[in-house]
Amino acid sequence: MSGTEKTEKAKKMKNPASGGKPGTAGRPAGRPAGRPVGRPRRLDPDVMVATARRIVEEEGVAALSMRRVAKELGSTPMALYHYVQDKDELLMLTLSGTAAAFPRPELPEDPRERLVAVAAHMHDIIGRIPWVLDILALGELTDRNALWMVEEIVDCALACGLSPARSVRAYRTIWSYVYGDLVFRRAADRRAENPSRREFFPEMITEQDAAELPRLTGVKDRWREYAADYETVEELDAIVDGLLRRGTRGAKD
Repeated sequence: MSGTEKTEKAKKMKNPASGGKPGTAGRPAGRPAGRPVGRPRRLDPDVMVATARRIVEEEGVAALSMRRVAKELGSTPMALYHYVQDKDELLMLTLSGTAAAFPRPELPEDPRERLVAVAAHMHDIIGRIPWVLDILALGELTDRNALWMVEEIVDCALACGLSPARSVRAYRTIWSYVYGDLVFRRAADRRAENPSRREFFPEMITEQDAAELPRLTGVKDRWREYAADYETVEELDAIVDGLLRRGTRGAKD
């Protein structure tokens, strides 16, 4: 063996990064060959979505972020972007399947009655999963499995004589009622769970307000009693009745 060969062999034996083996210079001992440094472990999309849903259910939409989900999974935010484009897409995925978890009800044949029944079903299922309200409040985010209800409402409105434009607006009015009523109910439940010493409506109204607010002063003591006697289906029926009467009078769209 020549002197040059002995020198090269000695360098390899002393190089801790190579472990004394040819072709391994610069790679720490024990690291599998062919695996890039810092490569995150592969994520399970189902676990990612389940984690996001749990965060939203327990802490609300404001607590959800790509960084938070990545931390829960022991990964990095950049790894999540291999599966979803942004937080909105992740939220869409958390909604996916929520509507399908509830069986479709038996619906009447009459289009007017069918419209009311579908709207009542929509109110019922969202009322059971209130965290969905926070996602829907962001706008344009929905569960594709829930679109059959929108299809039914528009179809029934058309069958009842409404134009396409009025049918779409009828759906929007119905959805505004459903969403608004559920938000109001959730707020009332939250206030009941955490009573405050502050006076809210209608308790804030006193006899001193009689001159300015005579009607409210007159009913304030029975306001909650009257409001409690409230049937969602009856109110939806009245809304649909008004929408159909107005929409079939021949008014311009």
